[in-house]
Amino acid sequence: MQSSDRTISKHSIISNYIYNISYQLLILILPLITTPYISKILGPDGVGMYGLTNSISQYFVLFGCVGLNLYGQKEIAYHQNNVYERSKIFYELLFIRFCAMFFSICIFMCTVCNIEKYSILFRIEIFELVAALIDITWFYQGLEEFKTIVIRNSIVKVSGVVCIFSFVKTPLDTPIYTTILVMTVLLGNLSLWFYLPRYIQKLNKKALNIRKHVIPALTLFVPQIATSIYNILDKSMIGLITGNDAEVAYYEQAQKIIKMALAIPSAVGTVMLPRVANMYGEGNTQKIINYIHTSMKFVCMLTFPLCFGIIGIAKDFVPWFFGIEFAKVYDNFLVISPVIIFVGISNVLGVQYLLAINRHKDYSKSVLTGTLINFIFNIILIPSVMSIGAAIASIIAEISVTLTQIFILRKEISIKNIVLNIYKYLIGAVLMFVIIILYSNFIATKKPLDTVIEIIQGIMVYGIFLLCNKDKLVIEQLKKILKHKKIIR
Repeated sequence: MQSSDRTISKHSIISNYIYNISYQLLILILPLITTPYISKILGPDGVGMYGLTNSISQYFVLFGCVGLNLYGQKEIAYHQNNVYERSKIFYELLFIRFCAMFFSICIFMCTVCNIEKYSILFRIEIFELVAALIDITWFYQGLEEFKTIVIRNSIVKVSGVVCIFSFVKTPLDTPIYTTILVMTVLLGNLSLWFYLPRYIQKLNKKALNIRKHVIPALTLFVPQIATSIYNILDKSMIGLITGNDAEVAYYEQAQKIIKMALAIPSAVGTVMLPRVANMYGEGNTQKIINYIHTSMKFVCMLTFPLCFGIIGIAKDFVPWFFGIEFAKVYDNFLVISPVIIFVGISNVLGVQYLLAINRHKDYSKSVLTGTLINFIFNIILIPSVMSIGAAIASIIAEISVTLTQIFILRKEISIKNIVLNIYKYLIGAVLMFVIIILYSNFIATKKPLDTVIEIIQGIMVYGIFLLCNKDKLVIEQLKKILKHKKIIR
């Protein structure tokens, strides 16, 4: 056998998290650079047109993937050290993905591409679907090879930023902006194929068993489609109900910052899912519970200050960052920021635990509940308060998902112990929020420097509070970061 025979090394969770968080921070920083520029160049209508067409395109990506991203990641994680099995699973799932995405692309071209107002943008978005067709990120995530994903995608993302500043110059350049974003995704996914021969081997077609994956993948597709639909449903419904591209833009810009913030705690889930799935395959139940409790503390340590921090800086941040035309983004921020906390908690309970141990039905119950509630409240609220209504609906939906998961797991995971372990993060976040608001109301001049000062103040106050309370998680993580070079070696 060639090098693909080798056993996949299990990188430590902390090193994988650092690789992943490095990439997530890059994803966070790059939009902070481009969003003010794009907001001023394209305006609310241009940003709204992209937001609407991209949200509709994501439905076709979703149906074309038929649950294979999470399913594939878990299946590869179960067989990390068996080159034959992981190769077999890779080819089987790739065949299903190609067939499903090809069908989805055909339907996309025959339907939404014919909508005259957005036809140019939708034709560009075809390449978004092609990018999804060749996406094999799930394979590397299952192997816990996050370094490969990070390096390749980082290079492509930075190139995309350079292109945005070079080619997007007028309000008529929305198609160029869309092309750059779509091609960035396509090239990033394509780049991952070059390292594939290291990890798989050639197989006889007769050895493949496509059918065995169809039902399990579709079972996982139900919760995945429910989650994705209510994540992208809001923008579609705002556009379709109000017919106002600017309202889509207000919501889109607020969501963009929230998603950037969520990238930090979500990186924990990306790293933990394959690890928990692998431990589940080995029957190590108690260790899984210990990991989940630690992960919950870590996620809450991050999400509480992120939520209160965004609310605190929003008043000074929105005017200079987005421009006066996007003033309504501030109202969206105030309403939707708490979603960071609830998404973080449901990511631990749902993705890291329920999905990793094959409790698909329980996970489906929670996200289907959220989808239904989101849809109902969107219909009720969007006609009267437009983008704000969609923000309120999102909060209610995420709360319902989290509460449903807590109810399902009430006998397995001690929610009481979790609450006792995380209350100090809430206190620290509120204290941080108060300091930021005091500075904003009495000192700030609504300039970029004020936002930077507020962020630094917040980090210092929160960090000092946790250190004064001798938070074990913070102290342990600091020690691990200092030893990071040794860990990777």
